[in-house]
Amino acid sequence: METDQVVFSRKDLGGSLPVENVQALASNTLKKIPPRYIRPEIQHEPASVEDSLQIPVVDTNKLNDDDDDELAKLHLACKEWGFFQLINHDVPEEVIKKMKSDTEEFFQLPLEVKKAYAQLPNHIEGYGQAFVVSEDQKLDWGDMLFLLSQPLSLRNLTFWPTLPTSFSRVGMEVRRARESAKNDDERSTKNKMKEREGESGGGSGWETLDKYSEELQQVTLYIWKLICKNLGLNSEEMESMFEDGTQGLRMNYYPPCQQASRVMGLTPHSDAVGLTLLVQVNEVQGLQIKKNDRWVPVKPVPSAFIVNIGDIIEIMSNGEYKSIEHRAVVNTERERLSIAAFHSPNLRTAIGPLPDLVKDNAANYKTVSSEEYIKRVVTSKLDGKNLLEHMKLKV
Repeated sequence: METDQVVFSRKDLGGSLPVENVQALASNTLKKIPPRYIRPEIQHEPASVEDSLQIPVVDTNKLNDDDDDELAKLHLACKEWGFFQLINHDVPEEVIKKMKSDTEEFFQLPLEVKKAYAQLPNHIEGYGQAFVVSEDQKLDWGDMLFLLSQPLSLRNLTFWPTLPTSFSRVGMEVRRARESAKNDDERSTKNKMKEREGESGGGSGWETLDKYSEELQQVTLYIWKLICKNLGLNSEEMESMFEDGTQGLRMNYYPPCQQASRVMGLTPHSDAVGLTLLVQVNEVQGLQIKKNDRWVPVKPVPSAFIVNIGDIIEIMSNGEYKSIEHRAVVNTERERLSIAAFHSPNLRTAIGPLPDLVKDNAANYKTVSSEEYIKRVVTSKLDGKNLLEHMKLKV
């Protein structure tokens, strides 16, 4: 859609400053960690060791059977935890497995190859780090590849790698579809892409990143419908917000560090989006959420998506549902990889409390345009729930 393209092509939206590649830094024999990576606050915020504190597990099979108890569990998870693990979803295991293997393959490429897809000034996509807004802020011990993946019109193929092969094929098909459908709408473009896939005999490109993107878009819409039901919203009206919503895929690489207790893989923050779906690529754990002022390690359930409520849904629900601070710690011996899919309403949707959830005109948050909201997101550093605090109305 033209509106979508305008918002994300604006040069004044800002982006992240370029920083040194952490994977290359960690591969060298480090005698001393560079000062910008040292995080003394970690010593004062240790993780909980209680196994009893675990995020809820929600079963899609039970939700499909209209199990009231499972729907109530989902409601409680969104309200009290801001996180849950979704099991028995319909995303084929082979799609997830291939996405994981391609992510591993990308980060194993030589640094010079990956640098070809480095972030550019005033862009939020590409290979590097996100939310670096000053030359003196502390840095995370990790690298990432971030791509805008939905809707199709947002894809900037400058940042789509040609390796692994799946990225190359997806980029080729999208490029061909765009050339032959410049004046078509989103639906027509998608149909032409499918036609091109058939002409080329399909292949890994449609079985991995692109297929993964489409599958998770459907899972997100499914969860949003259930959220609407739990909040007593008109589902048909509300569902339209996410039907052609935005999606960004971020592949994360956290190198090992012999002094892991002094660095942070990902700064504590809440996600500025609507819903995030995360999978862990390998068995190395590192995700922790803040519960009752304590950091609780998340133990991934096999084949589950780790789902978390983002700031946008907290705002839209007028505070009924909560976005939760979380962080990523690193391992002393092994690398950790994960894939996060960030989902938000379409870019026509204003970000603010939904009228049906504002009682007695008591809105707890501002209402702003998507453009204003996105600009603040991409020009802010990760810092707890700082963005949400800015959106709160002062009482």
